[in-house]
Amino acid sequence: MATGAAPINLQNLGIQNANITFTNVTLESEKYICVRETSPTNQLVIIDLSNPSSPQRRPITADSALMNPGSQIIALKAAVPGVTGDNLQIFDLAAKAKLKSVQFPQSVVFWKWVSPGRLGLVTATSVYHWDLEGDAPPAKVFDRAANLEGTQIITYRVDAAGRWCVLVGIAPGAPDRPALVKGFMQLYSVDQARSQALEAHAAAFASLALPGRADPVPVIAFAQKTAAAGGAVTSKLHVIELGLPGKTSLKRSAELFFPPEFADDFPVSMQIGDKYGLVYVVTKLGLLFVYDLETATAIFRTRISADPFFIAAPAPSTGGFVAINRRGQVLAGGPAPDAIIPFIAGQLQNVELALALAQRGNLPGAEGLVVQSFQRQYAAGQYREAAETAARSPQGSLRTRETVEAFKRVPAVPGQTSPLLVYFGTVLAREALNAYESVELGRLVLAQGKKPLLDGWWRDGKLSASEELGDLFRGAGDWDAALAVYRAAGAQGKVVEALAAKGDFEELGRYAATTGSQPDYLFLLQSLLRDSPEAAVGLAKAVARQPGPPLDLNTMADLFLQRNAVKEATAFLLDALADDAPAHAALQTKLLEINLVTAPAVADAILGAGGLTRYDRPRIAQLCEKAGLYARALAHYTDLADIKRVLGNARAIDPAALVEYFGTLSAEWALDCLRVLLEADPAANLELVVRVAREYSEQLTVARIVALFEAAGSWDGLYFFLGGVLAGSEDPEVHYKYIEAAARTGQVKEVERVTRESSCYPPDRVKTFLMEANLPDARPLINVCDRHGFVPDLTLYLYKKSMLRYIEGYVQKVSPAKTPAVVGALLDAEADEAFITNLVLSVRSLVPVAELVEAVESRNRLKMLNPLLEQLVSEGSRDPGVHDALGKIIVDANTNPEHFLTTNPYYDSLVVGRFAERRDPGLACVAYKRGQCDEALVACTNKHAMFKLQARYVVERADAGLWESVLGPENASRRQLIDQVVSTALPECKNPEQVSVAVKAFMGADLQAPLIELLEKIVLNNSSFSNNHNLQNLLIITAIK
Repeated sequence: MATGAAPINLQNLGIQNANITFTNVTLESEKYICVRETSPTNQLVIIDLSNPSSPQRRPITADSALMNPGSQIIALKAAVPGVTGDNLQIFDLAAKAKLKSVQFPQSVVFWKWVSPGRLGLVTATSVYHWDLEGDAPPAKVFDRAANLEGTQIITYRVDAAGRWCVLVGIAPGAPDRPALVKGFMQLYSVDQARSQALEAHAAAFASLALPGRADPVPVIAFAQKTAAAGGAVTSKLHVIELGLPGKTSLKRSAELFFPPEFADDFPVSMQIGDKYGLVYVVTKLGLLFVYDLETATAIFRTRISADPFFIAAPAPSTGGFVAINRRGQVLAGGPAPDAIIPFIAGQLQNVELALALAQRGNLPGAEGLVVQSFQRQYAAGQYREAAETAARSPQGSLRTRETVEAFKRVPAVPGQTSPLLVYFGTVLAREALNAYESVELGRLVLAQGKKPLLDGWWRDGKLSASEELGDLFRGAGDWDAALAVYRAAGAQGKVVEALAAKGDFEELGRYAATTGSQPDYLFLLQSLLRDSPEAAVGLAKAVARQPGPPLDLNTMADLFLQRNAVKEATAFLLDALADDAPAHAALQTKLLEINLVTAPAVADAILGAGGLTRYDRPRIAQLCEKAGLYARALAHYTDLADIKRVLGNARAIDPAALVEYFGTLSAEWALDCLRVLLEADPAANLELVVRVAREYSEQLTVARIVALFEAAGSWDGLYFFLGGVLAGSEDPEVHYKYIEAAARTGQVKEVERVTRESSCYPPDRVKTFLMEANLPDARPLINVCDRHGFVPDLTLYLYKKSMLRYIEGYVQKVSPAKTPAVVGALLDAEADEAFITNLVLSVRSLVPVAELVEAVESRNRLKMLNPLLEQLVSEGSRDPGVHDALGKIIVDANTNPEHFLTTNPYYDSLVVGRFAERRDPGLACVAYKRGQCDEALVACTNKHAMFKLQARYVVERADAGLWESVLGPENASRRQLIDQVVSTALPECKNPEQVSVAVKAFMGADLQAPLIELLEKIVLNNSSFSNNHNLQNLLIITAIK
């Protein structure tokens, strides 16, 4: 054992001895000591044990101060005058900030950091916990047991899991032995909310790894010294497993031997060193007891201080403890790693404990014992035990290549885990494998296809890094893991390779700069080209981007090409030549050359991207043509002869690209090239030529394009071209040429559409063309003639071509109103009358009868309309034209015309009368009379000397105006009329009103002599007016005058 005073004495640091007491000094860990000075001034002294010569003094007034065991956080307790309880505050000294504070309603008699994040507060009646995190106030955990009433609390601890608590207090001894202080302990189970009261002076928790137990078990160790009624004193150390009642399996105890001179001495502190599994019991008078925790075996006892101890704390870094005595000495205790195992094996003659402690604490000194134990177990076939021994061998003395090979030689038993895996599993359960073990286990699991296990062990820190382990991950294709292993192993070359293989070249550059290494890029490229060409491309790119690249671009390109890695060379050069620098013209040409020879599609894509412009264009043009990239060849050639030659392969060129290319040519060159295309293969190139012509019609002009197609005799081309420009053109020639091209290519429907919709074509030329074209469909011609007044020409054409159904369709569906013109033309062409009649009947009421009658009548074929007219009349037609025509036919046929003329109310008397006048003036007068057509009747009767009829009509009309017109001096036939009026009309008249009007008319015309003659005829001759006194008087007066 190594014990002794640390080179620290509180008095040497200016701490007065009066302040070195249990109430003024706190020691929560091996890191800090807190001393509350009360004289000469109130201040707090914080001693950092890693730098004890520079204590910090702070003007803080507090009743108690505790430094956090893990950080520069301090808890302060002070009683505020006039306020019940204590004020508790927590400060972060590094951040100079208050973290928490609370006015606790009770006085805290003892407090302690039970973990870096929790304070334990003990009052006179209860125990509380106050968490560093959050805003919650202290929470009550349990009440103090009755056995602790009136005691001084010296220890409060909580196990690591927070499930067990122990509170220890001391009280004066019995009256018969007052120097032997009594110790009381309360053990509390948080899960069960139950307490157990025991006698003990010191206690501590620990976790113990037991053989055959999967997980460490919680234990409590406590030391007691009690006096029996008879005066006998019992001093013991107990180690008990904590668990459910009745379920504990570990329970150890051992004597604490106090020499006679220390009969009244007692334990004041117990610390457990988890590093080695040792229990340290410090007594008030300076004794130190050291025990093995697992077996409770006594190992060492000595007096380490002549002055009383009052406080101690564990020292995890050494596996020992730190304690302070009343003189202010800070002592550190713990095992001497090189001496403890030989001491136990030699001095104590406890080989088993020496071996167990060496394995547990990884301590030297038991190598021979471990080897003997391993060999004995291995020879006996106890492979699991041998694996455990080797895995736990101190300082890994048996974790060697030989041990692994020994387990590898043992054949696996079917259905059981192989001894080698048992060995690895045992080591992994305790700690990480060493480098050799890691590689061997890696090979084993990878061979079994269980790489996820290897990944998990690496993530959990169970494997040791080495180049070989990195190579295993690399061989499994996991470059990320391989890189991590190489980094951890410090394998710079392998790190560079891995970064290059991953393509993380920015990190590669940073790594090289950080480590100060200069990678052998040429070697790396060669290696990567063999194993990972894609990664080689990335590395080459990264090298090329470096300022003043360590490798020449040509050299790197040739490296790829020497291995026929054209794809990779292309990827590299595209990136390296992205700046399109003039100095890279040769490399650009090389890049395009190799791809035009080996991968034309790639070359095409490169040229299409347009990023390279410095290469040898004539050379590339020739290679493009050889490679069949004719569009690219065209784009590079500048001589018309070359262009024409390449256009001979137009079928192999993308039409869209060709159309775009023509936009780069002059109009003359473009037309010349279009002519070449039409001559080379009219059928295959026609669509392309049309597309070009349409696209650039403005530059090439429609007239020149039309001439081009006409010269080539390509009516199809002309048709398709003009079809694209027709809608935007009003040029009559364009419309005419389109109609002509459509007709010549059999696109009759399109001819019909344009002749129907367009208003721009020249009608005469189109009509003439269509008549000459003899299309099987007459509708286009019908459209032209109907719209532009060529109906007679149309009818004659259709009749001569025996296309009678089109005539019928025209009058029936297209233009019934133009039936008269059609009928007239048919009559002129001496068409069959039956056909004409049926044609007319087919349109019946839709035909304008008046015009039809005129057309027929003018050709003396009126009778042929009789069926139509009679049908219309029978259908109720009141159209005067219908009845006029019917009347003419009746008059012409002389089939009882008087009846028609006198009974039909719908005909036009003037129209029918004039017609009848040429045949029978009498019938004409009947019609005129019916319609009161005075002038027509007078003219007719004058012309035909029908004065008697005229006289009777005038008398019967009794119209003053009519009388005035016929008796006027301008009427050359007035005398003849007067004679017939006097001799016939008036003597026959029976109507006084008619006579009166006639007499008045004679009087108004100053015809006195005829008037006397008239009156004499009426009055003197026997008539119905002979006794009319008015007429008699008028006769006498007239005679007198």
